[in-house]
Amino acid sequence: MDVFETITSRRSIRRYSDSAVEEDKLIRVLDAARLAPSANNRQEWKFVVVTDQQIRKKLAEAARNQKFVAEAPVVVACCATESDKIMTCGHPAFLIDVAIAIDHMTLAAWAMGLGTCWIGAFYEDRVKEILRIPDRIRVVELLTIGYPAEQPPARPRKQLNEIVCYDFWK
Repeated sequence: MDVFETITSRRSIRRYSDSAVEEDKLIRVLDAARLAPSANNRQEWKFVVVTDQQIRKKLAEAARNQKFVAEAPVVVACCATESDKIMTCGHPAFLIDVAIAIDHMTLAAWAMGLGTCWIGAFYEDRVKEILRIPDRIRVVELLTIGYPAEQPPARPRKQLNEIVCYDFWK
């Protein structure tokens, strides 16, 4: 699958099969995150990979009781190891850097037949407690990974002319 086919066909998956994710595929997904660009190439991220069923159940509770989080064979807590850097544009680098790494993971996973779903609806303090993540570390997102047990239709997207203008804001 080429990158454009991957981008256009990827969907957020909330129902997973019982099949385990093979170690080599999981490593490739994580390596895609490692290769992502970051501000000043600081690579200030760390990924806690959770495959234990009991821990996934606790994470699902911390994610506002979203049951599919526990049903996914893998949940990754995507963390920022440094949250103080503010880019010249005024935005915190960690949010953008970790988001790029997560997007690399979602596309790599989809290209290998795996589904993912970004989870932003979670209580960070509870996730940190469950996974023994230090206070100074920020949990940016949770990412579920597994073989899809659904094929959701494409969600509506705005037309290009609604989101793009040239030279000046219009």
